[in-house]
Amino acid sequence: MLYRTAGQFKTSYAADFALFPVRQDAILLGVILFFAFVVLPLTANEFVFQALLIPVLIYSLAALGLNILTGYAGQLSLGTGAFMGVGAYACYKIITIFPEVNIVVAILASGFFSAAVGVAFGVPSLRIKGFYLAIATLAAQFFLVWLFEKWAWLYNYSASGAIQVPNIDMFGVTVAGPTANTMVQYYFVLSIVALVTIFAINITRGRIGRIWKAVRDMDIAAELVGINLMKAKLSAFFVSSYIVGIAGALFVFLWRGAAEPNLFDIPLSFRVLFIAIIGGLGSILGNYLGALLIVALPVIIGFVPEALGLPISSATVEHLNIMTIGALIIFFLIVEPHGLARFWQVIREKLIIWPFPH
Repeated sequence: MLYRTAGQFKTSYAADFALFPVRQDAILLGVILFFAFVVLPLTANEFVFQALLIPVLIYSLAALGLNILTGYAGQLSLGTGAFMGVGAYACYKIITIFPEVNIVVAILASGFFSAAVGVAFGVPSLRIKGFYLAIATLAAQFFLVWLFEKWAWLYNYSASGAIQVPNIDMFGVTVAGPTANTMVQYYFVLSIVALVTIFAINITRGRIGRIWKAVRDMDIAAELVGINLMKAKLSAFFVSSYIVGIAGALFVFLWRGAAEPNLFDIPLSFRVLFIAIIGGLGSILGNYLGALLIVALPVIIGFVPEALGLPISSATVEHLNIMTIGALIIFFLIVEPHGLARFWQVIREKLIIWPFPH
């Protein structure tokens, strides 16, 4: 009833392939954006901003970058955390060398450094694939984290070996640093994530996205019909690493405030991978659903027992969180490999034809 499509006629191919072929989809997105830009900032407190809203957006963006590479182009990667680190350190160097540069320009420019490193480590994908490519990206993960630790120039020769985000103003408002307001940071992150998501939606629905899908499904057949595998694979590494680099810059500058090399270690790469798997590979929406579940899960595990009068230690919460995430990954791989996004797709299809049987 809510998704009834009666009276919505398509009179052209452009209308049939529109971003929102069903009017209710556009309305639903408008409601979500209204809640994101208006309702949540007016009702959330600082804890909700720092523990839920901002990390959900940043992890969603990182998973989106990984999903373009793995879900759309079929290239396995276990080095997402290191590529996020490249974006974070690149943004830090841009801000310290050119302090007058706008923070938006610095964050968007830092993605290009991550993209260049991603393309360099993506060259082996021209000769290897599958498990061997995953091992190659894992080697990149260890090498880059070692580089963050040993190359003192990256953290300006700080004795602690960490990078500290200074106070950064934009139009007279502090958007990053120790004195930044969390609501301002939330709006900043939300705006950049929204813009990058629009870019990802358009590129995956267009010619480049169809090329990536062809390479993912069968690269030999794609090459036989005239697709340049080198351009296709390296472009996927470029776009993916660019988005991941932006996520890494936001991760440090708009959320953590400081970073050490081990922050970008292998657990971060696996966490982003888990978000992509649980949300659904080859899906834009799945990245947000997976990030919402993964980020909110430890908060729920810690809050529910306390609400029931059962105090629980932080170590127990961490153990339960790891066990639950592992169980969820096994569940989705067996029951629904396409993740949470597929569940929403099935619900939507049933709503469209309701009350008739599916």
